[in-house]
Amino acid sequence: MRLLIMGPPGSGKGTQAVQLAGRFGIPAISTGDIFRANAAEGTALGRRARRYMDAGDYVPDHVTNAMVRARLEDPDCVHGFLLDGYPRTLRQVAALDEALTEPGTALDCAIELVVDQDVLVDRLLRRAQSQGRADDTAQVIRRRQEVYDQQTAPLTNHYAERGILHRIDGDGQVARVAARIAESLAGVPVKVSS
Repeated sequence: MRLLIMGPPGSGKGTQAVQLAGRFGIPAISTGDIFRANAAEGTALGRRARRYMDAGDYVPDHVTNAMVRARLEDPDCVHGFLLDGYPRTLRQVAALDEALTEPGTALDCAIELVVDQDVLVDRLLRRAQSQGRADDTAQVIRRRQEVYDQQTAPLTNHYAERGILHRIDGDGQVARVAARIAESLAGVPVKVSS
């Protein structure tokens, strides 16, 4: 199974990604993890990414795309993977499509966790309070949600046009959301590598 999961901050995307990866026996691939691993290993791409991360900037697409492509070539991805946090732009979608064309694979499904903005704000405010993150105010959180909506809408539209987007209600207990995802994926045909 080759999946990607999308959702705004606070949607439970990371939690569901770990569960899905375990269910299908595939690696959960997070761009944040890839950045940190490459930086820790001191790879050329890691050193380039570190400069942007240390400055508080986004890592540019060309660096991100190269790191993800290299990760997808690892042996544990042969039978599938779950992408978490990538792609974030249509240019990254094109780079992912190109990376998957070479081994003759394609995404089986794109999952979008949908949660009401007020629920997301409440979740993130509670998390900020428990973690002592005074910079996560309701105003800042709502702005992040707006940015996510602006950046992600073209991606969700793109995957909906391909017929592989599954919008899942992300509100409720973790187990209930996982059950909704499992039910949605039950009929997804898995593409076989050529």
